[in-house]
Amino acid sequence: MDEGLLRSLTPGVLTVLVRRGADFAAAEDAVQDALIEALRVWPDAPPRDARGWLVTVAWRRFLDATRADAARHRREGRVEEEPPPGPASAVDDTLQLYFLCAHPSLTPASAVALTLRAVGGLTTRQIAQAYLVPEATMAQRISRAKRTVSGVRLDRPGDVATVLRVLYLVFNEGYSGDVDLAAEAIRLTRQLAAAVDHPEAAGLLALMLLHHARRAARTAPDGSLVPLAEQDRGRWDTALITEGVGILQGALARDRLGEFQAQAAIAALHADAPTAGETDWAQIAEWYDELARLTDSPVVRLNRAVAVGEAEGPRAGLAALAGLDASLPRHAAVAAYLHERDGDLETAARLYAEAAHKAPNLAERDHLTRQAARLNARR
Repeated sequence: MDEGLLRSLTPGVLTVLVRRGADFAAAEDAVQDALIEALRVWPDAPPRDARGWLVTVAWRRFLDATRADAARHRREGRVEEEPPPGPASAVDDTLQLYFLCAHPSLTPASAVALTLRAVGGLTTRQIAQAYLVPEATMAQRISRAKRTVSGVRLDRPGDVATVLRVLYLVFNEGYSGDVDLAAEAIRLTRQLAAAVDHPEAAGLLALMLLHHARRAARTAPDGSLVPLAEQDRGRWDTALITEGVGILQGALARDRLGEFQAQAAIAALHADAPTAGETDWAQIAEWYDELARLTDSPVVRLNRAVAVGEAEGPRAGLAALAGLDASLPRHAAVAAYLHERDGDLETAARLYAEAAHKAPNLAERDHLTRQAARLNARR
């Protein structure tokens, strides 16, 4: 199977579906399904016209999905038109769906991916970005998860840790991505924290509240990104900060530290600083050490390099950055910032431009482009 051929054909197939009237997101999903089917079928029965085969299968998948969606809307419409049988309290099954998708027959990674796609509403591309893997890899993972659960009864819910991971990723996408899912993630995490005795549920809720408290200050009126150091702290929601800190203190008092509590502690230190210059970066760096020990995550180590650079100087931050893979998302942006603080404006400008090219969204790209232009103007 020539996966390079599949990748080269994908844009053309996607274009055909869009021209036929499919919206872009639905066309993407249909093409991904067709690619997965090609990986399954072609080794034994390669088609004479690969592009034509992909177009045909993808279009059929799109039509099937469209018909299924229309049928679902009709069923929902009929239900809404029916009079209620009697007094009943409103029931929200969303959190239960998260648990059911986190089925024990799935690995945690597959359960998270399936839930994000089926219940969280994220696209395959958004999930792949969150996991730092190629979109095709994530599409295959989700497809395998669907096949696994298709033959089992969804009567054994998954564990709390998997659901917490899903809610964390949904919030992150809602906080920084194209779809506003942050409020829904907070709502469901409140439900979960109230229903289970789990310190990390409280830690995740605290983390969400502390980040959400800064949301109004994250963008300027024209939609441009405002870095944390430049945000108007008077626009931060002090009620959410107070609530988040209180929840975090209760979780930490149980002495069962987890990664969400550690992240919330870092967010609380940022929230506690009256100005950016008064941030306790030394303590933040220590919390990143704890977080790295808990997760061994390269993204955590990337953020730690920033904290070390603030606490001990840019040279120390660059030294902490040196051992990390340069292909990590936002690696170039962090390197640019540290080089600028160290006085190397030429290198910083080049890295800002490189980071802008790799930025995951338009607001971040524009911000990094402006940073590069600012330094180039000073040289």
